[in-house]
Amino acid sequence: MRYPQGCGLTAERRAFRERIRMEAAGMFAAGQDNAAVAKELRVSVRSVRRRRRSWQEGGRQTLHSKGPAARPEPNGALFAVLEQEPAKGPVAHGRPDQAWTLARIKTLIGRRFHRTLTLSAIARMLRRHGGSHQVPARRAIERDEDTVAGWVKETWPRVKGPRRRSAAGSSSRTKPVSRWALPRFP
Repeated sequence: MRYPQGCGLTAERRAFRERIRMEAAGMFAAGQDNAAVAKELRVSVRSVRRRRRSWQEGGRQTLHSKGPAARPEPNGALFAVLEQEPAKGPVAHGRPDQAWTLARIKTLIGRRFHRTLTLSAIARMLRRHGGSHQVPARRAIERDEDTVAGWVKETWPRVKGPRRRSAAGSSSRTKPVSRWALPRFP
């Protein structure tokens, strides 16, 4: 099931699920068994058992939604402050070079905001705010275009290696040649 904007349920779906849980609470109070509640509400018996246990421990209020299970996405206020930190440069944050990586941004967020985000959440946040991992905002001062051009022409072809020749064989790594490619003997 895909959710709108990639996060959580719609308001209508949340209200529907809340209504189902409250109906289940009424059925629990009426003394109906788990199978009857599951059949009536069209949910699994396992889910009914879990809800009944929760209802018995704390009553009707324990069946109310506690919000989304996932951590909330980083908000705009966090990003506004975070945007100023990388502008100072990695050297200002104790890094020896001018490169920002997702791991370094994760460390920065942890130190500055005392929050832990996954690398994919950081990448999504950066993409959402127009960031790109491929194009830097400005070129490094130390960059020498002649050296880069020479490396691409001379060193890269040696490092890359020659292209593999196409030859008859199998695409399977475990089976070198198909049995149909071998000659048949009578």
